[in-house]
Amino acid sequence: MANKLKIGWFSFTCCEDSTIIFTELLNTHWKNWKNQIEFVHVKVLKKSPEIIPEMDIAFVEGAIAGDRQEQKLKDIRQKAKKLVAIGSCAVVGSPSNQRNFFNRSQLDEIRPILERFKYKEKVLKLSDIVKVDDVVNGCPMNEAVFLQIMDKLLNT
Repeated sequence: MANKLKIGWFSFTCCEDSTIIFTELLNTHWKNWKNQIEFVHVKVLKKSPEIIPEMDIAFVEGAIAGDRQEQKLKDIRQKAKKLVAIGSCAVVGSPSNQRNFFNRSQLDEIRPILERFKYKEKVLKLSDIVKVDDVVNGCPMNEAVFLQIMDKLLNT
């Protein structure tokens, strides 16, 4: 397994539609990928360690809504040689960042929830916090672009 790309898949604030697409893509691409990749952290596929492992590629879906998420994203970035933002929430923040555009009355209404769960005042896209090496837009992610990036990563 030493020659395989070590892959992690992480999800933050989003609907996780790209995670579903990713698992569906495994149905048709696993035969081609299985000798080239090792999943080191993919909670949807297997129990993953709480400690984030070293990895070649981190695929990250979702926007960042709280300080704990921000710290985890920074840990992922530190442990990954490359980070790929997956889906609209990770790439541009939307639609998870809808509350960024609330008026004062709406914000006052949700303030107890924000405080209770220690959410940030603004929801952030990944590149607001860490360096992003590549992006896959869409909600859900654009499958063709994801497959192009996978092909590029597997053949470099």
